[in-house]
Amino acid sequence: MFKSNKKKYKMKKHIAILCMSLLAFSSCSDFLDVQPEGDAPTDNYFLNDQQAIDAIDALYAHLQQEGCYGRELFWEQGAANDIVWGRTRGYNTLATFEYTGEESPLRDTFERIYVVMARANYVIQELLEKEATTALTEIENRSLGEAYFCRAWSHFLIAYRYGTDEQGVPFVRYEDFEGGYDNSIPPQRATVMENYQLIIDDMEEAIARLPRFEEYDADNRGRAHQAAAIAFQAKTYAYWATWDESKWDNVIELVTRLETEYGRDLAPTFDELFSSDFANYWTAEYLWTIPGNGGTQMGGSEFPGVILENQGWGKYNGWGQMKPTLDIYEEMLKDGEGNDRLVRSILEYNQEFQFFGETRRFYSQSDLEAGFQINKYMDPFKYADPIAAGTVSSNGDWPTVRVNLPIIRFAEMLLFRAEAYLMTGRAAEATSDINRIRLRSNLEPLSGTATMADLYHERRCELAFEFTDHLFDLKRWHRSSNAEIKELAEKELNARPRVRYYEDRTDPESAYTVGYYEDYTNKRTYQDYMMVFPYADEEITKANGQLKQNKGY
Repeated sequence: MFKSNKKKYKMKKHIAILCMSLLAFSSCSDFLDVQPEGDAPTDNYFLNDQQAIDAIDALYAHLQQEGCYGRELFWEQGAANDIVWGRTRGYNTLATFEYTGEESPLRDTFERIYVVMARANYVIQELLEKEATTALTEIENRSLGEAYFCRAWSHFLIAYRYGTDEQGVPFVRYEDFEGGYDNSIPPQRATVMENYQLIIDDMEEAIARLPRFEEYDADNRGRAHQAAAIAFQAKTYAYWATWDESKWDNVIELVTRLETEYGRDLAPTFDELFSSDFANYWTAEYLWTIPGNGGTQMGGSEFPGVILENQGWGKYNGWGQMKPTLDIYEEMLKDGEGNDRLVRSILEYNQEFQFFGETRRFYSQSDLEAGFQINKYMDPFKYADPIAAGTVSSNGDWPTVRVNLPIIRFAEMLLFRAEAYLMTGRAAEATSDINRIRLRSNLEPLSGTATMADLYHERRCELAFEFTDHLFDLKRWHRSSNAEIKELAEKELNARPRVRYYEDRTDPESAYTVGYYEDYTNKRTYQDYMMVFPYADEEITKANGQLKQNKGY
């Protein structure tokens, strides 16, 4: 996400690359084994600013890798109706609600995220101990804020995916142990609401120590900042509202604060959000991303290369995974043929696009095909020689690109606020927020006062193929007291995705038939216990029975 050492990394045009050096921190092998590992002398760590920077860079590095925001977190979305897997990897249980907890995108990501929490814990403990006797430098104080941010971020990723109102997730804070953490197994909180409160608290600690985004110099843009922490608080409260609808008021308050106190707003155009031009990276819409650099430095997420046509039409080593469905295409089509958002989000057969300097018409020969490809992240591939241009990784086996991959952007915040307004009887204000987003993409404003059906459509279309958890939107809506959104969620959760089957997959003008995607034939009827994932058996064993399996599994 950014450079940590000028001798190792060279900044290009105001983008900071995610540091890949993990330094003293290696992965955990035992359940929540949160003791620092490796060969580095940890007793002599945090002696200067560079060591604090390196420790924080290692936290970010874990989260951008393949096992998190590279692709693994997106495998979970197969049970929604917006994507299918162009190249299956044997994770059909994630698409059919036959969760076991043993699927590697679940098991490995669970472990990776707890590694981040553990490492963040260690940084917090060490810097707080240092602060007790010596004033922290400006960099160290900022690093402490970043550690709180990363702990809260990773904690959130576990909480909403595994926690319920009847059982929370394990979490421990090193700083609560006088004399240092005793390596006890972290307690499983009584409810996920307890977890959410701790996440809110950590983000509050982060806000107190982090600078505003505008205070960072060009070399450090991409680091955690106050507005990003507030955005995560707003998202946490939105999920908390699944169990306590009074939290919608908190969502409204925080999103309004982002707008009035921090000047967050929509970017002028939808298109520039996914641009490979560094000048478009830090718009007013930016809140939190995985920035990518491409080129020989290969910083950022692999996701754009993961979703590219397998073997990239002979030009690049795309992986051909995760394809849009006919269902999401038709949902976007409700706003009119050729609308800006649809064209920028999805490639369909015979649609023109730029690839390696050529104007091409889309077709696909991926192993299993849907008839579409995600288009949001294709801008870096448009150059005659994108590798020489520095927009695409020189290593096709690590297909990172120059794009600011969104994790949270202000449009999502507006949609959360619109949802909160609808849930609190303020439909006129919800209408205003939704129309701001629609007008930005040159779409017609709503013809009347916003409904939850409008919110469903807008959130699904605006945020499609981003790491904004459409599946978990459906799951939390399924528990909503609003009958309209509950019915829409139930319908999609129980639907089988449809795709286009082309007679000649090498011909952009080929005829096609419509059918159900062949890999998802055994989808189970959704039930409330499926809102969360089961824990892997290995994790329960490691915990010596202190980790309780989620009900229903």
